[in-house]
Amino acid sequence: MLGRSSYLFPLIVSHHLHHSCTCSARPTLQWRLHSAAAAVISRGLKSMESLKALQDPEVPTTNPPPTSAGSAADVVSPAPSDTASDKEKTPPVGLLPGETVVKEGKASILFPSANEVFYNPVQEFNRDLTCAVITEFARDLLAQRGVKVVVPGEQERVVVSLSEETNDADTQIEEKNGAEEPAVTATVGEKCERGLRVLEGLAASGLRSVRFALEVPGLHSVTANDFSTKAAALIARNTQYNGVSHLLQASCRDASMLMYEMRGKKERYDVIDLDPYGSPAQFLDAAVQAVSEGGLLCVTCTDMAVMAGNSGETCYSKYGSVSIKAKYCHEMALRIILHSLDQRAGVYQRYIQPLLSVSVDFYIRVFVRVFTGQAKVKNSASKQALVYNCVGCGSFYLQRMGRRKSDGGHMKYSAATGPPVGTECDHCGHKHQMGGPIWAEPIHDLEFVQKVLSAVSGNPSRFGTSKRINGILSMVTEELEDVPLYYTVENLSSAIHCNTPSLLQFCSALLHAGHKVSLSHACQTAIKTDAPPATIWDIMRCWEKANPVKREKLSKTSPAFKILSTEPSLEACFTVREDANPHSRKRHLNRFQENPQAFWGPKARAKSSGGISTDLQDKRKKFQNKRKNQTTDPSQLKTFPCKRFKQGLCTHGDTCRYSHDLEQTKEEKME
Repeated sequence: MLGRSSYLFPLIVSHHLHHSCTCSARPTLQWRLHSAAAAVISRGLKSMESLKALQDPEVPTTNPPPTSAGSAADVVSPAPSDTASDKEKTPPVGLLPGETVVKEGKASILFPSANEVFYNPVQEFNRDLTCAVITEFARDLLAQRGVKVVVPGEQERVVVSLSEETNDADTQIEEKNGAEEPAVTATVGEKCERGLRVLEGLAASGLRSVRFALEVPGLHSVTANDFSTKAAALIARNTQYNGVSHLLQASCRDASMLMYEMRGKKERYDVIDLDPYGSPAQFLDAAVQAVSEGGLLCVTCTDMAVMAGNSGETCYSKYGSVSIKAKYCHEMALRIILHSLDQRAGVYQRYIQPLLSVSVDFYIRVFVRVFTGQAKVKNSASKQALVYNCVGCGSFYLQRMGRRKSDGGHMKYSAATGPPVGTECDHCGHKHQMGGPIWAEPIHDLEFVQKVLSAVSGNPSRFGTSKRINGILSMVTEELEDVPLYYTVENLSSAIHCNTPSLLQFCSALLHAGHKVSLSHACQTAIKTDAPPATIWDIMRCWEKANPVKREKLSKTSPAFKILSTEPSLEACFTVREDANPHSRKRHLNRFQENPQAFWGPKARAKSSGGISTDLQDKRKKFQNKRKNQTTDPSQLKTFPCKRFKQGLCTHGDTCRYSHDLEQTKEEKME
C-alpha cells in the first residue's frame, strides 16, 4: 500500500516546507524538522512506478473550484456532485491486496486488513454528532460573515418543542424576520473562501476529516494530521479516493508542534478536533492556543478508568483534578475535562464556554468555544468547586474555589469560605472523601443544543445514528443546568438495605416536597435535584417505613443503622405526578442503547509496525464473563492450590485443590 500511495508524501512535505520557509519565527529549526520528516518518508518510496499508476487519467475530473494564491501547493480535484448518478459512481482507484472499503455517512474509506485498529464502528455516533455540531456552529459563525449555509435534505428549519402539553413533537417553522438573506451560499463539498479552517490533530485513517469535507458545508480547508507515516499515507489515499483533495490536506506532523506553530491570530484554526487513543491531556495546552477567537474545540477522552475514580492520583497529574469513585463518576469526568480546559486556557488570558458535553458508551465528548478576555478570566476560580463525598451513604457537597459578587459597576473577588461539611457525615457518621476541583457551571448551552436537535430531527436521513442523537440531545435539554452531579436510586436504597422505589415515584416525592428534579443522559437511573441531602434521606426514611427492613440485622456502625435511627422531618408523598415523567421518556426515544456487538469497546492501541495483536480477542475472552456458565463438575475446576496451601495450613497437602469437599471445608472451619 505504501509503495503505491507514497507519491503523495512529496506533496505533503513540500506543502509544509513551503509554509515553514515563509514563517519568520524559526526557519532554520523548522527546515531541519521537515528535512528529517522528508528523509523518513523517502525511505518508504520503493519506486516511481506507483506515481504513474495513481495518476491514471481514468480518474474523473471536472473544472476545479477557484483557489486562493496561498493554496498553490494543494492538490486540486473536483467537488462531489449531488446528482444521483454521481453518487452511484465509485472512484476508479484500484484496491490493494487485502484492502477493504468501509462506508460511513457519505465517505468511503480504504482500510488495509492489518490496520483494523484504525476503525471502530461504535464511534459512528461520535462522528455523526460532531458533524451536526460543526454544521450548526458554521451556520451561526458564517452568518456573521455574510454566508448562508445550505445543508442537503434540509427543507426548512424547524424547532422541536419538548413541552409537556403535547404528546408528539410539535414543530414550528421559524418566522422570517424580514432581513435580507446573505448573497453568498456555502454547500457541502465546495470550498468557501470565508469558511472555516478545520484541524483534526489525530486523524488515523482520515475518516472523520473526509466526512467533514463531504457532509459539513461552509469549509475553507480541512487538515488531517497524524504522526504515523503509514496513517498519513492512508489519509492521502482516502482523500483522493473520495475526491476531496481541494478541501482536505494530509499532514504527517506531531499534533502539538503543528498547533503550536499555528498560534498566530491569523493562522489559528476555527475548529480543532482531538480524538486520541486514551488521554488528550498532552494536546490541550497547544489546542487552547491554536483555536481562533470564539472557535470550536472538540475533545474526546477514552481514559475513563482514570477519570472515573480508579486512579485519582493519575487523574490529578493529567488534568489537575482528583477523581472519585462514585455513582456520579461519568458526569464528574465531564466536569474534570472542562476544568482542565478552562485552567489551561486561563494561562493565556482565555476562557471556555461549553456548548455540549456528553458521556456515552466508553468515552466522554465535549464541545467548547474559546474566547479571550482578561476580565472574564478572573471569574474562573468561582466556576470551579471541590467535591466532598461521604464514603458511607454517598451524600455529596460542593465547595466553590472562589467567590464573586457585583458591587455596583464592579465585580469583587474573594476567597471562598468553608468547608460545607464537618469532620463526619451528619447522616451516617462516616468520613468524607475530597475530590476535584471540577467545573461547577452549566456543561451545556441549551440554546445551541436546541438548534442541533432541531436540525437533526428535521433531517433524520442525514445521519445513520439520528435516532440516538435525537434521544440523547432531548435528555440534555431536559437536564437541570444549574445542578452539578446526581444521585442514583439504587445507590440510595442500597445504603439503607431496602427495596428500590421506581424512578417516577422518587421523582414525584421530590416534586411534592417542592424541589426541582430531572434525569441525566449520563446514567439511566440518575436523578438530578436541587434538594439537599437531608431532604433526600427523609424521603428514603419515609419509603423505608412503607417497606421496612429487618433492623435487628443491621450493624450499629453501618450507615443504614445511623440513617434509620433518625425520624423523618417531612411526610413524603410517592403518588406519581405527570410532570415527573420527562417528555423524552414518554416518547420512548432511543436514550440508552444496548451494546451493539461483542467486544465493542475501544480498539487496541496502534503499533509502530501497524496492525493489532492476533490474540487480542483471546485476552479479552480470558478476563470477561467469568461468572457465566460456571462449571460444577469437580474434574473441570481449577487445579492450582488454595490460599491455605500457600500458607502451609492446608490439611490436604500436595493433593490440595479448590475442589475440596464442602463438608470437609466446614469441618476445617469448625476446628
